[in-house]
Amino acid sequence: MLTRKQYELLVYIDSHLKQTGFSPSFEEMKDALNLRSKSGIHRLISALEERGYIARRHHRARALDVLRLPDNMISQEASSPAAAEASGGFDPKVIRGDFTQRFSGVRTASDAGAIELPLYGRIAAGLPIEALRDTDAHIEVPMALLGAGEHYGLEVSGDSMIEAGILDGDTVIILKGDSAENGQIVVALVDDAEVTLKRLRRKGNSIALEPCNERYETRIFPPDRVKVQGRIVALMRKY
Repeated sequence: MLTRKQYELLVYIDSHLKQTGFSPSFEEMKDALNLRSKSGIHRLISALEERGYIARRHHRARALDVLRLPDNMISQEASSPAAAEASGGFDPKVIRGDFTQRFSGVRTASDAGAIELPLYGRIAAGLPIEALRDTDAHIEVPMALLGAGEHYGLEVSGDSMIEAGILDGDTVIILKGDSAENGQIVVALVDDAEVTLKRLRRKGNSIALEPCNERYETRIFPPDRVKVQGRIVALMRKY
């Protein structure tokens, strides 16, 4: 299983080779993946080489060969990162679920496999807690669960959302964003310090964070105390 960045780099290299006949430069790869330095590209290439996806022809500049592709990429089709670049820009940080339109080199979501998302610690479904952001932790998520936008995972702690089918220990997939419609289940940041998973209701000039368990009370705040961090789009559970 490739990490998200490894996958994005492999897609980009494969696309560049098919469109130009030669591999991209380290500077081009750095810019395409929005990395700050070329050292990150060196590490990604080494990882792809160790896993048998690419090979370097040493003593030649810009000489990378793609040896194989993951099951969720179609090697016969032109990969979309370069096509997207030609049509206005490639943003590999954005994970999109409509891969038949966004990434022409990837199979439809039903057979596209999985991709790794960052897992940002545990979020309380009972009382708010400070989010534990650990960028070294990841979770494999089926691409069919992802729509357009940037996503991340959070592990649920507590039982206040059980009537919405969200149990202690579940992992919720969050679409990152700062807005949500009434009634949607969101990640809410309270007072810039505490994070909680609740159903959002707007009531006049107030915002209510509603649990989905009658044992817990709804909390009501003025709008300047609550910031939406994203909304739930999927749930994963281990048995």
